[in-house]
Amino acid sequence: VQLQASGGGLVQPGGSLRLSCAASEDIFRFNVMGWYFQAPGKEREFVAQLTSSTIMDYADSVKGRFTISRDVAKNTMYLQMTSLKSEDTGVYYCQAIVPRRGEYWGQGTQVTVSS
Repeated sequence: VQLQASGGGLVQPGGSLRLSCAASEDIFRFNVMGWYFQAPGKEREFVAQLTSSTIMDYADSVKGRFTISRDVAKNTMYLQMTSLKSEDTGVYYCQAIVPRRGEYWGQGTQVTVSS
């Protein structure tokens, strides 16, 4: 499985971005798709995930600000990010867990929140 993350960029505090993660295979077959975040000098951490039964889960730090979704027709997962803060700055990675095959990661997309 290949995952291609995109949509990052420079945004002012309080602004919004939508990240996309395009998969090379049918995403409805995936157990879980998720987003992770790595701030400069820190370890990668969980942001949000969406299960095959469309159950969503979020890190406390993004609840009410970020929304995860998917479009199975486009084999793409999204992360709508609003009310962005400087501490949201970092590289965002998409992840997929595929039955009987394991875990896959995209290459990451940089988000910078700065005035």
